[in-house]
Amino acid sequence: QVQLVESGGGLVQPGESLRLSCAASGIRFRINAMGWYRQAPGKQRELVATITSGGDTNYADSVKGRFTISRDNAKNTVYLQMNSLKPEDTAVYYCNVDSGTGYFKAVYWGQGTQVTVSS
Repeated sequence: QVQLVESGGGLVQPGESLRLSCAASGIRFRINAMGWYRQAPGKQRELVATITSGGDTNYADSVKGRFTISRDNAKNTVYLQMNSLKPEDTAVYYCNVDSGTGYFKAVYWGQGTQVTVSS
């Protein structure tokens, strides 16, 4: 049974930091890219950041320079360090894992963790 367990969300004030974690378990095939997406109320889900198995990263323009994605391949865990948070960063953040190739390729989503930035 595949599980993506997210943690680290919460309520913070503008300018503060949070660190999200997502631990994947039960995935049978090789994990390729891992990433974070977010969805604010009334908006579509959008990419925040991704990281390949080799460590190449990609960020949304809105978070470049403030957020850092990293992963621990031995633990099948991906992290998102969020600094200088803004009210517009408020959203539910979802972990995303891409695994396998060809017929065995699959994409998994976490249950989401709420991040609220408000004074």
